[in-house]
Amino acid sequence: MGTVDYQGYSNQILEVARRAPYLSREEEFELATKWHDNKDAKALERLTLAHLRLVLAQAMKFRSFGLPLADMAQEGQIGLMEAAARFDPSREVRFSTYATWWIKASIQDYILRNWSIVRGGTSSVQKRLFFSVRRLHLEIARQHPEMNDTEIKSEIATKLNVKKSDVERMSSHLSAPDASLNAPISESDGTSAEKIDLLEDTGPLPDDIASDAIDMDRKRNWLADAMKSLNQRELMILKKRRLADEAMTLEALGEVMGISKERVRQIESAALKKLRSSLEEKGPGLIPVQ
Repeated sequence: MGTVDYQGYSNQILEVARRAPYLSREEEFELATKWHDNKDAKALERLTLAHLRLVLAQAMKFRSFGLPLADMAQEGQIGLMEAAARFDPSREVRFSTYATWWIKASIQDYILRNWSIVRGGTSSVQKRLFFSVRRLHLEIARQHPEMNDTEIKSEIATKLNVKKSDVERMSSHLSAPDASLNAPISESDGTSAEKIDLLEDTGPLPDDIASDAIDMDRKRNWLADAMKSLNQRELMILKKRRLADEAMTLEALGEVMGISKERVRQIESAALKKLRSSLEEKGPGLIPVQ
């Protein structure tokens, strides 16, 4: 595996990868076919073990993001298994070529989820920006040392066919470290105030929450009392038509009750009037029952 520093990988993964034999095109095709056609578990094991080196190589390409290499390797193995599950050997494409995309995508998704506590967006455009801005910035700066930062960002936007403002936002996101809301506002004033104390709470006040809860309980009791004024048939119709998760149609309810759908509508209308009248007596200003 050369002299590459794989510090951070588990010894077990490295040892398995080192010992796994390389596969010829014919062997790879045979194993992939056995798995694809017959779900031969041993064939799948040999196929995936032989490509662990590919997983490690892909994980190393993303080591600059500062995440544990062992974790990225594990995510890459998930991508490798997904590739094996989807691979169709009849297309005459090398499995390594097909698996590389899945391994890379799996590692990139892991990085997007864990690189920062602040999510930077997971759309295809944002994902492309996240993994391209820093690389392109270094390449352009190396090739054109006369360019300033603004000119480099404009060039990146042109290459990626995105807005310059998108490049600027992503560059800011990549360069700014996460700040804890529990960090002290100032270390010199001797207070225990934290940055989170400066955030405005836009939610309702405790008094409003308590008042709303009391009002809701009162209205719920009024409605329960009003329902007692209905006879059994009216109550059944309102429950099936107004309170059920899936309301029954007038026609369907009429068939169940042995009456016409017009009669169901009349009974429902009369029951709603009773409820409306009772609720208006209990609490003026309540929203009328519709």
